[in-house]
Amino acid sequence: MTLFSDFPMREELIRAVTDLGFESPTPIQQKVIPTLLSQPSDIIGLAQTGTGKTAAFGLPLLHYIDTSVKDIQALVLSPTRELCMQIQNEFDKYGQHIDHFRSVAVYGGVPIGGQIREIKSKPQVIVATPGRLIDLLERKAISLENVRYVVLDEADEMLNMGFREDIDIILKTTPSREFTWLFSATMSNEVRGIAKRFMKEWKELSVTVANTTNENIDHQYYITNHHNRFETLQRLLDFAPGIYGIIFTRTKQDCQEIAERLMKQGYHVSPLHGDMDQKMRSKVMERFKNRTLQAIVATDVAARGIDVNDITHVINYELPDDPEVYTHRSGRTARAGKSGICMSIVTPREISSIRNIERIVKQRFNKTDIPDGGDVIRKKLFFYLEQIETAEPKADFADTYQQMIHDRFESMEKDELIRRLVWLQLKEAIDAYSDSQDLNAGFGNTGGGGKTSGWRRLFINLGEKDGLNTERLIAFIAESTDIESDMIERVTVRDMSSFFNVRHDAADFIQQSLNSKKYKHRKVRVEEAEQSKGFKPGGGSGRGGYSGNRGGGRDFGGKRHGHGPEGYTRSKRH
Repeated sequence: MTLFSDFPMREELIRAVTDLGFESPTPIQQKVIPTLLSQPSDIIGLAQTGTGKTAAFGLPLLHYIDTSVKDIQALVLSPTRELCMQIQNEFDKYGQHIDHFRSVAVYGGVPIGGQIREIKSKPQVIVATPGRLIDLLERKAISLENVRYVVLDEADEMLNMGFREDIDIILKTTPSREFTWLFSATMSNEVRGIAKRFMKEWKELSVTVANTTNENIDHQYYITNHHNRFETLQRLLDFAPGIYGIIFTRTKQDCQEIAERLMKQGYHVSPLHGDMDQKMRSKVMERFKNRTLQAIVATDVAARGIDVNDITHVINYELPDDPEVYTHRSGRTARAGKSGICMSIVTPREISSIRNIERIVKQRFNKTDIPDGGDVIRKKLFFYLEQIETAEPKADFADTYQQMIHDRFESMEKDELIRRLVWLQLKEAIDAYSDSQDLNAGFGNTGGGGKTSGWRRLFINLGEKDGLNTERLIAFIAESTDIESDMIERVTVRDMSSFFNVRHDAADFIQQSLNSKKYKHRKVRVEEAEQSKGFKPGGGSGRGGYSGNRGGGRDFGGKRHGHGPEGYTRSKRH
């Protein structure tokens, strides 16, 4: 078996990979990494998303970086800001032991000034979306004159999004480019055209991948406030009384703490993480495989050794930092042709991460309300009744105990006996949920009697003198709160302040989120606006208002319109 430690990489990278818990490379990594380390060349890597492409090009890239040179030496282009941030985050992990290594991500949807300041800090690697990079080039805020390595990640996706001309422009601004590494899920004519125009004689490295998405998985997400995350987990466990699953956490500490809290509450679970010795981990896995445990709470690294085909549920207590890790987590269920459920507990600020993962797994997720107490009790009742209905007592059970049972309850009516038996089974749940709170976040409910009740108008202490217009203000609010821009209406921008409408059930969250932000070093202040007699929620624009159709009744999970902070709506460029 090939190990990362077998690759002739710089020692700092081997240490970082070991720290991250990676041992054996994926198929695309096994092909690409040794090829680029032995003799760098132009390559085309063909593999599906979720197969570890970031490390496949990232580790060789960092192997060749010279931190003593204060120039941008490598450029990575990716189609979306989410992927940009993910790649840059991975690079920081890989380069954690490389002295003076620095990477910067630049992408649309956020003020460009902060990114310009970061570029001035002399990073060796830039990760960029094509549109924002062209903006920076036009402003002469970045130079690609000394870039030696260019990576085109998700090349087919960039071309599908209309970035062909942008890619041409960018590659022509890299005169010192020696190597181009192109990664794509497919080898379309358009991708081949890019290769022919800008690459030398290339090597094509491809892997046949098992389907990274499983159509038998029901992907669900539940929106709650951060402080209700653990209670939501409990609610989901109670709502799935027959669960046989894995609960994923980000860190070993979370894994241990959450497992201990659940065990104290009477759940049959156990932690599984890297700080446990092998004997303890083997014991946990033995209990899990013989179903003594209804679930294990695990970190991603520890869960790699789990090979069980009957897992019914995967629960993401928190979404992984790397969206590609989601595919590995969800793939633990729905094996061997069976169906499964992958649940994710998210806060309103994490909805954009859900959208990014949807793009990767190429499936739409189902936003589901967190069940209330009545839902949980009914689910437990149906589960218990089904157990009774399908039970098959041992043959000698009746001979041994039937008469004793009959004598004890001969005078009791059948319905009364059933009522008491069911009550004993459900009493604990009924007591626990007699006064249960609604754990759904206070906004974003979809149809069917949602909780929205009109609109509220808010004041913000930013205006034209801060360089804002309507679209820039909308972009700032949406990015700062992770709400959809469709939820902002009737914007009025004045010299020193502005006003805007938001859905009533989102107003408190938006107010709280924005009041913790700064804009161009100014502390943002948002408060309830005094409404004039003529105020009409959701109505037309006032001075400086936005008159476009903003889809007033849509859920927070709706599609964004891609308004960039520079005030234009070329969504393809960001």
